Amino acid sequence: MHANNIVITTFYISMNFTMLITVLVTAITLVAAAYVIAKLIGPRSYAKVKGKPYECGIPTRGTSWLPVHVGFYLFAILFLMFDVETVFLYPWAVVVKDFGAMALLSIGFFLVVLVLGLAYAWRKGALEWR
Repeated sequence: MHANNIVITTFYISMNFTMLITVLVTAITLVAAAYVIAKLIGPRSYAKVKGKPYECGIPTRGTSWLPVHVGFYLFAILFLMFDVETVFLYPWAVVVKDFGAMALLSIGFFLVVLVLGLAYAWRKGALEWR
């Protein structure tokens, strides 16, 4: 009976490996086919006007590589940081009843760190538009 289990396990492993290879080959084939079809039927003309930047019908003035104020990046990073952190609150809220007081304590610690980070960013003026 032991040899039978090994044969069944080997069969399932080879079947899963075969399915993985099939999915990978199919994905590569579809991507390559889409690329080749796009190259075959896509337009090939190029004009200098096509290479110019376009913004709402208004002709651009100057270079298109303008520096962006670092405040925008800081605000975006803070938003992503707090957004991702608050996403973790949902799974914890779902399982907090199963894990008891330790889960509640860890959620409380997480929220304290989150609020302290927000207070620090607020105090440093990172949330103000200048």
